[in-house]
Amino acid sequence: MILFKKTVLLFLVFLTTFGVLGQVADTIKVTQFGVKSNSYLNASKGIATALRKCQGRQNVVIQLPGGRIDLWPEEAVKKEIYISNATESDTLSKTKNIGFFFDHLKNVTLDGKNTLVVLHGKMISFALFNCQNVEIKNVQFDYERPTMSEVTIMSVSPSAVKIKVHPDSGYGIENGKIGFYGEGWRSNSHHTILLDKEKNLMRYSSFEPFLNSKATQEENRTVLFEGNFTKENYKAGDVLSIRDTYRDNCGGFITLSKDIVLSNVKMHYMHGLGIVSQFAENITFTKVVVAPREDSGRAIASFADCFHFSGCKGKILVDQCKTSGSHDDPVNVHGTHLKVTEISERNKIKVQFMHHQTYGFEAFFAGDSISFVNPQTLQPINYSKLKSAKLIGQKEMELFLDDEISDKVKVGDVIENITWTPEVTIRNSRFERTNTRGLLLTTRRKIIIENNTFYRTGMHAILIANDASSWFESGAVSDVTIRNNTFEECAYNSETIINIAPENHELVSGYYVHRNIRIENNTFKVFDKHILSARSTDGLSFLNNTINQSNLLASGSNENFFTLTACKNVVIRHNTFNTTWKPKITAFKMTKRQIKTDIKNLNIE
Repeated sequence: MILFKKTVLLFLVFLTTFGVLGQVADTIKVTQFGVKSNSYLNASKGIATALRKCQGRQNVVIQLPGGRIDLWPEEAVKKEIYISNATESDTLSKTKNIGFFFDHLKNVTLDGKNTLVVLHGKMISFALFNCQNVEIKNVQFDYERPTMSEVTIMSVSPSAVKIKVHPDSGYGIENGKIGFYGEGWRSNSHHTILLDKEKNLMRYSSFEPFLNSKATQEENRTVLFEGNFTKENYKAGDVLSIRDTYRDNCGGFITLSKDIVLSNVKMHYMHGLGIVSQFAENITFTKVVVAPREDSGRAIASFADCFHFSGCKGKILVDQCKTSGSHDDPVNVHGTHLKVTEISERNKIKVQFMHHQTYGFEAFFAGDSISFVNPQTLQPINYSKLKSAKLIGQKEMELFLDDEISDKVKVGDVIENITWTPEVTIRNSRFERTNTRGLLLTTRRKIIIENNTFYRTGMHAILIANDASSWFESGAVSDVTIRNNTFEECAYNSETIINIAPENHELVSGYYVHRNIRIENNTFKVFDKHILSARSTDGLSFLNNTINQSNLLASGSNENFFTLTACKNVVIRHNTFNTTWKPKITAFKMTKRQIKTDIKNLNIE
């Protein structure tokens, strides 16, 4: 037995030391290329050189030195990139500055040794193109000057407000007007979110009263504004975070890559959008944290979303992660509807990107399966397979189908790529400090949301949408499990904690956009009554959940716990309501037969 244990131990040591097919793992230390810890010198060239050394090799470990390293756009890798939901429709350059550029690499690990990587100007922390089996671990990323400016309200009166500007926020006062600037940029607009630090709530606000006031510099980064503040609800201690709305970057970018792992990665600030996985396969985030550094005194870590998955396939796993401080959704998983603009020959069509921030990349590939969809009803019209696909401009693709186009398909319909749709598991994670939603999920494959905490998300903790008229984010869900989660005082900026809201503007009798959604064994701590809203769903269960009442905020006038529209096979039973309110269900365009419930107050309209 002892001999057997020794043999197993030696085998494990062998696996740790040796790589693929027994090959010794190469270790590349970035210090070999001039990267010096805590030097505050530009390490961009050394990092780029180290990553290029990995090309053509397999089973490579890249080691960072620990401490702090700084990256500037100068000598960084530059590449034109079109990013889903983060590419403005204009003639400005789409070239990005990339801190760590992984290009056609396989079996590579970046071990950060807990290095803090500080970015200057506007940069993407890391980008992976055409990679396989790459892991990024034990590393932190931050901005020297985040593109988010933060100020704290010091005192308030009807005619004057005094603020203190965060040390990381560059600003200036000229002719009595304040302006924010950074390393090579200046804010041209002032989108503002207010953080009530006392209650940990984030709400939409406005910087207009400050812009319309006279600004006077005082000591220690304190600024006095004299003007009309009679209509504002600021109070001392509130934090305002202010940014330009222009999206021209992201925190990290993963595309045309497979089997990618991020482990123990901390994103302390991301500009433009969060970590975007775009047409990538099998993505795992474990212990990825999006939050300001604890010693920074900042409130916001992400300009918009935190984890954004557009057109992915395989399996997405988000496990033991945390997001805290974002101006948009912590997680968004979706495909993209493109509109049919031309039908020619028997099997040729042209399709177009429709949203002004999503275009410029290949959304279809030869061999992909597609669904033609009616944009008003979101009902599939026909299915087909692609013989070829080609991007013929920034916003158009030319597609040849394997078979003839159905007579039912017409110009104006949309198509969804149903090959690039992932399974999604989000578990053991915490989502907090956002003014918007928690999770946005639209994929036809299996979704599991379990053992998470949603803490005071401003809007819906979970939104299941699908649309072909606004963001054009597809598609329908068919197997969703939401279990063993805690929803704590969410939706103070909207009405419903869980919202199933496909944007089908026309209801079709007998057709339901979403199917098979189970919400079970969760705990809801609520200050208001409205827990669940669902539309056009076949097979919806809300079972064995516990609802506890909170006094965080006053409840609203909506008396419904559950609002249902054009659904069927709904089961709402065996839930515990520890509230002074009596549970109520209101249903529209439905009959009592379509709802099984033990709640007595059921209203059909």
